[in-house]
Amino acid sequence: MKVLILTYYFPPSGGAGVQRWLKFVKYLPQFDVEPIVLTVDEHDASYPQIDNQLLNEVPSNIRVVKTKTREILSFYKKLSPNKEVPYGGFANESKVGFFQKVSRAIRGNFFLPDPRRGWNKFALKRAIQLIEQEQIDTIITTSPPHSTQLIGLALKKRFPHIRWIADLRDPWTDIYYNKELYQSAFAKKWNARYERQVLEQADKIITVSNSCKENFASKTSCADKLMVIPNGYDEVDFQNVSELSQTTDKKVISYVGVLSSLYDVNPFVEALKKLTYEEKSKLLLRFVGNVDGGVLESIKLLGIEVDFVQYVPHKEAIAYMCGSDVLLLFLPQTKENKGILTGKLFEYLAAKHPILLVAEADGDAAKLIAEQSAGVALNDAGAIADYLRNVSLASKEELQVSSSPEKYSRFSLTEELVKLLRG
Repeated sequence: MKVLILTYYFPPSGGAGVQRWLKFVKYLPQFDVEPIVLTVDEHDASYPQIDNQLLNEVPSNIRVVKTKTREILSFYKKLSPNKEVPYGGFANESKVGFFQKVSRAIRGNFFLPDPRRGWNKFALKRAIQLIEQEQIDTIITTSPPHSTQLIGLALKKRFPHIRWIADLRDPWTDIYYNKELYQSAFAKKWNARYERQVLEQADKIITVSNSCKENFASKTSCADKLMVIPNGYDEVDFQNVSELSQTTDKKVISYVGVLSSLYDVNPFVEALKKLTYEEKSKLLLRFVGNVDGGVLESIKLLGIEVDFVQYVPHKEAIAYMCGSDVLLLFLPQTKENKGILTGKLFEYLAAKHPILLVAEADGDAAKLIAEQSAGVALNDAGAIADYLRNVSLASKEELQVSSSPEKYSRFSLTEELVKLLRG
């Protein structure tokens, strides 16, 4: 069967958002499903990160169709002080000045659901051609950016017989950084209207966690068509991995990924303050990816060695995970963070090193870590300090876990997707 997949993020786009559908596309042909990918031309796209190595993972026999786009973010990049497209949660904008406030307000009120909506008219035109030429009867739209879901809405209206599956990797109106967009009541209402229309009109809705499922189910009567296919890890990524970070006798505690000022690092910082000089001297903190400058400075001032590695290709990020002794995970400061199950967490599980999640123990991430006996979820500075003391005294051999995350492999998750497609 042929399936048309509309995704804004696809190689050579880098970052976490590209992994989910890159891996589905990689494994779908093994289940006799032919994916046709419709994405944006990377020369026109406003990608925060580029990872050309990911192009090697796209099977040569997969058809990838690219279109132009016209987006306001290209102008933002030229005008912004750091000449960059904003990362998720604005992690690369540590100083919020007049320019940032005005641009965020414009984005939050005049470019709904998001500023990448400029791709929609180009993608819609090409999708119509592909559906008619290839006689496609199943389409999948994946977001963020949630504006991609509006393409599915338009295609469903034009082709009522088509089966439309909407994949929502993140919350929509409840995404943690919405409060930074200075939205008016009217803008919030209009954005919620878009969200509700997608939830009502899609034939099936996939999301990544039970809490996200409950969140979307509360918006309208769509619970019967919601299902969870979580993020995962690709076993191939962990083959022949060189352990880049094992260059010290210290215990390496690594955070891999974007870390913005909207993430709750305070309990961890307070825990570090409780450690003695000798205890700190046995630890090395390593941040791999784009980290908010204010967060980094607050940790540097605590008298502990910190290693900061800029954004690296995905394969290299996996190597840093495998070469760590403890893997650190933070969540955004929002009530909806209990439903966050980032793909990074599943890759942490596959690395088989203990995970320190700085959060309450009742969220989906904490439950998954407990299910896998892969670490702890702590949100009390004293408890975190005790944990770090134990890490400083443990041998490197003791800092291993025996998790069994095989059901979260990308191959296994693709099998779940195929069941839905053939349902």
